[in-house]
Amino acid sequence: MSKLKPRERDAIVQALRAGVVPKLGLRHLQVGRAHEIEELVKDIDRIADGGSAIRFIIGEYGSGKTFFMNLIRLVALEKGLVVMFADLAPDRRLHATSGQARSLYAEMARNLATRSKPDGGALTSVVERFVSQVQQEAEAQDQLTGSVIRQRLSHFEEMTGGFDFAEVIRRYWEGHEAGDEDLKSAALRWLRGEFSTKTDARKALGVRTIVDDASVYDHLKLMSAFVCEAGYKGLLVGLDEMVNLFKLSSAQARNANYEQILRILNDVLQGSAENLGFLLGGTPEFLMNTRRGLYSYEALQSRLAENTFARDGLIDLSGPVIRLASLTPEDLFVLLSNIRAIMQGEDDALPDASLEAFMAHCSSRIGEAYFRTPRNTVTAFVNMVAVLQQNPGVEWTDLIEKIDVKEDRGDDMADIDEQVGAAPVDDDLAAFRL
Repeated sequence: MSKLKPRERDAIVQALRAGVVPKLGLRHLQVGRAHEIEELVKDIDRIADGGSAIRFIIGEYGSGKTFFMNLIRLVALEKGLVVMFADLAPDRRLHATSGQARSLYAEMARNLATRSKPDGGALTSVVERFVSQVQQEAEAQDQLTGSVIRQRLSHFEEMTGGFDFAEVIRRYWEGHEAGDEDLKSAALRWLRGEFSTKTDARKALGVRTIVDDASVYDHLKLMSAFVCEAGYKGLLVGLDEMVNLFKLSSAQARNANYEQILRILNDVLQGSAENLGFLLGGTPEFLMNTRRGLYSYEALQSRLAENTFARDGLIDLSGPVIRLASLTPEDLFVLLSNIRAIMQGEDDALPDASLEAFMAHCSSRIGEAYFRTPRNTVTAFVNMVAVLQQNPGVEWTDLIEKIDVKEDRGDDMADIDEQVGAAPVDDDLAAFRL
């Protein structure tokens, strides 16, 4: 294990105690799932070579989907890709008519990250990198910078929304040359999808379009082309908490979002997208429920159906759906050992017997759930080690039996479960007036 920085250590421990995924130091925690990681690394290489990829990361609540997606995110950054990650929420989804899709895009744009700025907020540096490259090219060729920008981005005019995208980049350069911070700020606001009306955008930048609910996917394709022009290998888009689409009460709204997913899936599978990849994280219900999930949309069900030959221990990771294999008890032991190494020095480290006793206690309380959905197990272990560190006179044997571990069922489906047994909810005609 590589040396752990104090900043990484603190971030990991704080995140694990809160039951969330740390953004730093994931390599110090990763165990198992080697085949899945290997397959996703191939996807990243394909994106870097000009191809495209889409994966649905499916796993139970608390099984490690977010951790896995963040790990792949870090791999993509190391390989020179730009990443845009965001969680779906009631006010952020792929398709909408009241700004929710634009809100999702704005969140992704704020979280845009590169290897040098892995925590997000990297859009400005990507645009600056492009502008500085163009200026150097213009000087070398003894041409005007504005004309070189037009040449470099001329193929954008063939893409939906590409003309205005290229114009905004040119306006950013004008602001850069003139020292006009307002113009540069307006250009960045447009690129982040923060203009809510076309009138404001035309007044500030002279363009006639904005990122709106209907054009989110088109702008992701434009962004993937632009980051390649800026010298990066491609764009990886990650969307977690896809279960929020499952929870939409309107069948019409769900189907509109699933139609957008189908459009992305078709583009990727047919090779229409370039240097662009998608990771979509969700639960088995989100995928397989035939009334509200992706399988309720027939075209998606046929494309995402499991390989019928991959049964009885046989695996197939080449399809769009990757079901996260559960950790084994052995994997969890290694994970707890890694956490022990992060939290404690070698001199005062807990013995292996304490880890075995802790796992046996968890098994007796919640059965196999302690390693299949390990979030609560890990949080309980971190809390135990924290108490031992701050109370030197206490032995681990004194604490094991007092640990209360509950099965992590999550509340993702709480509002859905309430409707079980009720008539199917579909508010297509929820309100009308004569």
